[in-house]
Amino acid sequence: MQRLIKNIICFFLFAGTICFSTKVVAQEHGVYDTLKVYAYVTPAGDTIPMSYLPFVEVRARLMREWQKHWAEWTRLRNAVYVTYPYAKTAGKIMNEINAKLVNVTDKRKRKEIIHSREKELRKEFTDKLTNLSIYQGKVLMKLIYRETNNSCYEIIGEYKGYFTAAMYQTVAFFFGTSLKQNYDAKSGDKDIETIVRDVEKMYGYKS
Repeated sequence: MQRLIKNIICFFLFAGTICFSTKVVAQEHGVYDTLKVYAYVTPAGDTIPMSYLPFVEVRARLMREWQKHWAEWTRLRNAVYVTYPYAKTAGKIMNEINAKLVNVTDKRKRKEIIHSREKELRKEFTDKLTNLSIYQGKVLMKLIYRETNNSCYEIIGEYKGYFTAAMYQTVAFFFGTSLKQNYDAKSGDKDIETIVRDVEKMYGYKS
């Protein structure tokens, strides 16, 4: 009998403790118990909570190899930005000349057509091109090929004769370049093509 009474007393004490604890926890609930978060719906249709982490800025010194890479990229980028407008304008004029020369076999008439636009080219570019560096000149020749699908050697040979083209080629050789260089957007000149695309977007040019 005493044991039964003891068990009953323990039961009520235990039940009272639970009620008291529940009451205390309930009193601790506040306005911040429910936090609103973003939700993400998975492809399977489940909705899970999500949040955005703050940006973390990581700084480190570039290795010498990467310093060289970015120096070369910056130099190339600057050269393209300077020379691409010239190549674009020159290419347009040359393409117009070539269109007029189609089916024209008379040498005198061909010279007239060429000379009619040559003055325009000289007036437009003589002063500007003399201020270019040799490196910028190399980039310009590649961009002219990109615009006309002809090397500078071929263009000079067509307009001035291949003897003159050969003479200019010799001069170019002593400056470490060639008038015969072409343009390969998918391989050797991939970096130039990437920069050109950026220039076209920035200035509204169309290929």
